[in-house]
Amino acid sequence: MIKQPVRSLASGGLSGTVGIRHLAVIVFAAALLVGFAAVHAQWSPMHRWNRAFGDASVVLVALSMAIGPLARLVRPAVRLLRFRRELGIYGFLLALVHTVIILVGWVQWDLMRLFGFELHPDFQVYVMFQQGFGLANGIGLAALFLAAILALTSSDLALRRLGPSGWKFLQMGVLPLWWLTVAHVAYFLFLHFMSFHRETPDPNPLQIWFVGLVIAVLGLRAAAYLQTIRGKLGSSKTEGVAGDAPI
Repeated sequence: MIKQPVRSLASGGLSGTVGIRHLAVIVFAAALLVGFAAVHAQWSPMHRWNRAFGDASVVLVALSMAIGPLARLVRPAVRLLRFRRELGIYGFLLALVHTVIILVGWVQWDLMRLFGFELHPDFQVYVMFQQGFGLANGIGLAALFLAAILALTSSDLALRRLGPSGWKFLQMGVLPLWWLTVAHVAYFLFLHFMSFHRETPDPNPLQIWFVGLVIAVLGLRAAAYLQTIRGKLGSSKTEGVAGDAPI
């Protein structure tokens, strides 16, 4: 998600300065928020923005996952590698806001409710009410914890302190982060409203787009891996730049 090649992309180009990269990702994230809020306009304000922040975060994380393998497959995409750090950082910040909205507006800081329990009105004890909801939120919190570690170490200072090998090992946490994110989102897109005691609403219009996004990321990473093990990375110059980018 937030990995950055140690020795590559010394020249400027499309990515420009750090400030420009941050600004570009902020503008892009804001556009995603507006778009997803429009998609979820039929929901209550709390759920509308909860979903919008979560969906925008998923897109940023997916892009950060896709840029590395894309750079191995398409030479011009090497210039996008510098954006991975900012995509990861703002993906985490959007996910953090998404979590806060849920804690404040949905479960009202009752952590038992966050994990699928409800207070029984007669016995005044918590009972398991939504197993899937609790499990999905536990997965989401695990993903958020990993994203926080990656975001906090996404700096040149962290790279110097940890050393290239230690820093790269830590940043490999992006892989479990991605699949935890996929599992969390898949539950709320496909399973959450299938409880026997609820009327099942119309399918979420983002379901097909989410499946396509996951397949696209998986396909890019698989193609880049196959190209790597076949030793077809191209010229030595390309190997020195895109080849340093972790898949």
